[in-house]
Amino acid sequence: MAKIKLTKNELKHQRDALRRFERYLPTLQLKKQQLQLEVRQGRERLADAHRQAEALAAECLPSQGLFAMMPPELAEKLLAVNEFRTGSRNIAGIDVPVFEALDVAVAPYDLFEAPVWLDDALDLVRRQTEAQLKLSLLEEQLSRLEEELRVVSQRVNLFEKVKIPDAQENIRRINIYLGDQQTNSVGRSKIAKAKCQARDAEAM
Repeated sequence: MAKIKLTKNELKHQRDALRRFERYLPTLQLKKQQLQLEVRQGRERLADAHRQAEALAAECLPSQGLFAMMPPELAEKLLAVNEFRTGSRNIAGIDVPVFEALDVAVAPYDLFEAPVWLDDALDLVRRQTEAQLKLSLLEEQLSRLEEELRVVSQRVNLFEKVKIPDAQENIRRINIYLGDQQTNSVGRSKIAKAKCQARDAEAM
């Protein structure tokens, strides 16, 4: 424990600090609870997104086989992501990215020469691309929430296990010291008074 001054000013400082810690701790505890809930829900959303992506990947398998029959340069040029827009949402005091829109460009192709399954295959690829982008955003959301939860949990522990007990112990030590000083002062006063009275009695 750090050395403290055993004075009335230090006692006031420690009492003020204790009041601040006790006032701030419930706010931190509430934020920790909110973050724990959000992290749990974030993990559930991520697990759902993984299941959906896997289901979509399974749905895409037949089309992927058909894509393999096309010249590679054609397959690469048919579908491109023009824009992937994200927004921001505040969760328990921190900003996390959220999906807004995906703009996909499909290159023009000859409808008479293209295979009949191409439209459905391109739609599946677009949906799969969107699912993967949403998945990466959910992973980033969860990562930020878990990091914030870690930081807030450390602060709660710091207040509960260090700051508040230290301030309480410092107040106790200062009170004991000041009480002892006051007792000693009273004792010295009584002794001095008794000596004065004895001296005055001798002088008479």
